[in-house]
Amino acid sequence: MSGIEEAEEALRELRSALEKAGVVLPSLGLDPVSVVREVPSPLVDLGRCSVRTARRLAAALAGEAR
Repeated sequence: MSGIEEAEEALRELRSALEKAGVVLPSLGLDPVSVVREVPSPLVDLGRCSVRTARRLAAALAGEAR
């Protein structure tokens, strides 16, 4: 599995886990600059989100998903 494929799999896993916790990060994706480098070193970009989503994410990470 290439580094990009591994990053895409991790992205799918993260998106699924967040959705189960009731959190949607609209900008979640792979950082395009890190993918197109001569030697790709993919980074997962969590992106931006609303204050409400940030609080839901914090609650989910604290084990208090609403």
